[in-house]
Amino acid sequence: MTTLLTGQKNTKTLVLASGRAHPELAKDVARELGVDLLPTSAYDFANGEIYVRFGESVRGTDVFLLQSHTAPINQWIMEQLLMVDAAKRASARTITVVVPFYGYARQDKKHRGREPISARLMADMFKTAGADRIMSVDLHSAQAQGFFDGPVDHLWAMPILTDYVRGRVDLGNVTVVSPDAGRIRVAEQWAAKLGGGPLAFVHKTRDVTRPNQSVANRVVGDVEGRDCVLVDDLIDTGGTIAEAVKVVLAAGAKSVIVAATHGVLSDPAAQRLSECGAREVVVTDTLPITADKQFGQLTVLSIAPVIARAIREVFDDGSVTSLFDGNS
Repeated sequence: MTTLLTGQKNTKTLVLASGRAHPELAKDVARELGVDLLPTSAYDFANGEIYVRFGESVRGTDVFLLQSHTAPINQWIMEQLLMVDAAKRASARTITVVVPFYGYARQDKKHRGREPISARLMADMFKTAGADRIMSVDLHSAQAQGFFDGPVDHLWAMPILTDYVRGRVDLGNVTVVSPDAGRIRVAEQWAAKLGGGPLAFVHKTRDVTRPNQSVANRVVGDVEGRDCVLVDDLIDTGGTIAEAVKVVLAAGAKSVIVAATHGVLSDPAAQRLSECGAREVVVTDTLPITADKQFGQLTVLSIAPVIARAIREVFDDGSVTSLFDGNS
């Protein structure tokens, strides 16, 4: 359940607990940390209400509550909020909410009047419940860190993804492609990791009144005859990425590898991605990839080492930023 570590002044206790959304990831993180998961009871009442209870004392401990916001997303958010409240009322010393995939992150601003800023509301709810800090991987936009009134550890999956992709392409003939102009900065960082090759981006249009839909128009940049790496933070229904792959191939690209942190892969993403012409689609396991979401070209990399190292740095009062070359 816990591990005891002696610091300079006193003995601290690290506790890792998990909700029911992604138990495989929680087990992997616990293994990387060398701790046992906190025994937790959680179940649903007949009317859908959720019950949680920790099986051992957490008084005076540093509790890390891991829950990735997968479908049914609202259920798992509520369960994590209840776990935070339970830890607070059980006198935990500190409570860190670990959300590898942060629900509602795409709703981080108002596109039109009378809309909520749902990502901010999420942060407010966790703060009210009793969270002291939040840890997440590749937020949809960096400004979401400012929504939470407390420390936010913004982890990057880029080191894991770039290390893998580097061995899958010809570094002397690679172009990094952004799926839209708004993610050029991320594409620049990718290009630097892959040897400093050229950049391109897909010009697209999006109707804000129609969710999960955009139109890829043309490629801006040199992709002809090149091995292209199309990078994004998440893939939901796969429409944007699949169309971008087709546009890049139509512009003469030799091959396309898609790399994204979060594999939401809502239906019909698996079909779209398997048929779009991408040589490989690489994601991490910040979200569970169930059998119905898998397809031949899909590769899933473990994010557990990144999360475990970050948890260890927080617990030891170290530097999370140092894990990402000062860029987190």
